[in-house]
Amino acid sequence: MSIFLCGACGTSFGDAEEAPETCPICTDERQYVPPSGQAWTTTEKLARTHRNAWVQLEQDLMAIQTVPAFAINQRALLLRTQAGNILWDCIALLDEATREIIQALGGLSAIAISHPHYYTTMQDWAAAFDAPIYLHAADKEWICRPSDYVRLWDEDALVLSSSVTLVHGGGHFAGGTVLHWTGEDAKGVLLAGDIVQVTPGTDHVSFMWSYPNMLPLSAAEVADVAERLAPWPFERIYGAFSHQNVRQDGQAIVARSARRYIDRLSK
Repeated sequence: MSIFLCGACGTSFGDAEEAPETCPICTDERQYVPPSGQAWTTTEKLARTHRNAWVQLEQDLMAIQTVPAFAINQRALLLRTQAGNILWDCIALLDEATREIIQALGGLSAIAISHPHYYTTMQDWAAAFDAPIYLHAADKEWICRPSDYVRLWDEDALVLSSSVTLVHGGGHFAGGTVLHWTGEDAKGVLLAGDIVQVTPGTDHVSFMWSYPNMLPLSAAEVADVAERLAPWPFERIYGAFSHQNVRQDGQAIVARSARRYIDRLSK
């Protein structure tokens, strides 16, 4: 019996003797099946060929990313707080070095994920660190592998501690979520996943229904995301990928980008 991983998105399916015929995450129009077809690996095989690299983003915030790149190639973020460590988003590989590092840092008190493309092996991370997984209930249909650690929530915001709140942003997925952290300087930090996508110049963000297939959200949907994020002050933004770091003016950038997006759709 093996835990099978989709080679295109990293979603896990298990325990089974054979890989699934299809990955429902990839057959959805927000993702894709590669031209070569659906391909699979296992958690054991991935651990033999890949490792996780760590980067310090700022005090109490670290990025974890698998090398060489696997599937979507997103990063997970480890946020350290006085109330416990939180894993934001998830990656498929949980290698022994990562287990030991996280345990040495105090383990995990919670796992929270922005949207289904990054569910990956969340079940294994939760079991390894005995940590609940917080997912927005609007996306529960995309949970491909059940876990007793999953905690569904359906409010506009969910307070995890005095410094950390999950905010329902919608947009890319119905349950699209961002994490708001007050930050060490109290200026505010947004862990955004793909709910807002930091652009290459890091001075704008974008909002899409499907990023790989370049399908936009409507003006009304973008306005809704912007409205949901507006009450939460933040200076910095960390997106799903290694180059997506906004160091200043994050809240103004999101508001300005939403207006620009809506203006373009109105022409």
